[in-house]
This record gives sequence, structure tokens and C-alpha cells, in this order.
Amino acid sequence: MSEHGKLTLPMAYRVARLYEIRPRKGGGFELIPQRRVDASQAWFWSERWQAMEREADAAIAAGQVQQFDSADDLLTELGKL
Repeated sequence: MSEHGKLTLPMAYRVARLYEIRPRKGGGFELIPQRRVDASQAWFWSERWQAMEREADAAIAAGQVQQFDSADDLLTELGKL
């Protein structure tokens, strides 16, 4: 840390990583590596979307899905509902 309070991380820690800085009880700081997510893909990592992904995974695991050989077969099945 410089006399002006600037902290410089070694190059090995700076390459392609982002860090959250958290103060530690009793003094000091902890650097928490963060995943980099393309802004156009951030929606996928939202808590709401991840909850829907978990719900879909559970439905698949429980066998609550159907597969169709064609779009016409799918539409026929939907017409029965």
C-alpha cells in the first residue's frame, strides 16, 4: 500500500479477474474473486431466472416433460389441452 492509501495487486491477481473487497473483523481486507458475466447474458444469472432453471431441472428429473418428433406433433398435443 502506498503512502496515499493505494493498493496494487500483483499481476497474477489482476489478470482477467474482478474482486469484491470486504473488510475483515479485527482489521484488514479480503479479496473475493467475482465471475465476469457478459452484460448481454446477465439476465440468465439473475436470481429469478436461476429459480426458474431449478424448477425446470426438477420437472425434467421427475419425468414431467414430453418430447415430440415434430412441431406438428407438438401442436396436435397442445390442441388436445
